[in-house]
Amino acid sequence: MLSIIKEIIFKEFSEKVNTVNSLSGGSINKVYRCQTTTNDLAIKINQKDHFPNMFEKEKLGLEYLARSPFIIPKVISVGNFNNLSFIILEHIQSGKPINWGLFGENLAALHNITNDQFGLDHDNYIGSLVQLNTYEKTWEDFYINQRILALTIKARDKGLMNYNDCQKTESLCQNLSNIIPYSKPALIHGDLWTGNLISNQDGDPVLIDPAIYYGHPEMDIAMLYLFGSVPQLAIESYQSIKSMEKGWEDRLDLHQLYPLLVHLLLFGEGYYNDVINIINKYN
Repeated sequence: MLSIIKEIIFKEFSEKVNTVNSLSGGSINKVYRCQTTTNDLAIKINQKDHFPNMFEKEKLGLEYLARSPFIIPKVISVGNFNNLSFIILEHIQSGKPINWGLFGENLAALHNITNDQFGLDHDNYIGSLVQLNTYEKTWEDFYINQRILALTIKARDKGLMNYNDCQKTESLCQNLSNIIPYSKPALIHGDLWTGNLISNQDGDPVLIDPAIYYGHPEMDIAMLYLFGSVPQLAIESYQSIKSMEKGWEDRLDLHQLYPLLVHLLLFGEGYYNDVINIINKYN
């Protein structure tokens, strides 16, 4: 892989690579930091036939996020090399811990970017799954059709959920409009777990690996809480700019259902009980 990276960088920049270091990048992409005489870069590589247009979609997602106050890595190049796809971005050096107050303010500003419908003008990816983004007029319709039922069907077809589970899921969906408060379509990161939130040398929050669409803002909040806790400062800073509807904490699990279905499909039955517990709670 080292020789391939050097070839790609030389092809794109006409520069030799001085150092290459592996970075964490999950199970889908191989990620490296590459330093040349004049550039400090991050390059992500995968098999182009496995995830068609993944990096083109990532580029679009980062461009959407750049409309917010968050620091977003600049995309320098997207392309193919033999049987590989790659995206080259500026490498952002981490430093101080995240400024959670600034994070809350920036997230509220991101969520204040709105649209007239829920969804997006193209499908993209969440992890290695294609994420459907067909426009819907209401959040309930979008969350039901493009998220919960779409993945429940996939889970059933893979033998990860049974007929009774699917019936209960449909019953939950029929009650969503009585549970989830109204929201304008908000631009959300879409996969905002802590691994996709980093900080630069000043502690300013940086967003990476987007799965964007116009959705309910509680989706990003729920994702943050799914695998950890969120400092109260972040919530207070968020609410100083954008109020959260009463009862948002009680709805966290409902909006965690989608990412848990994603994990069930990607990683298997270890996430089954988490999914079913939420479905049972609302039946």
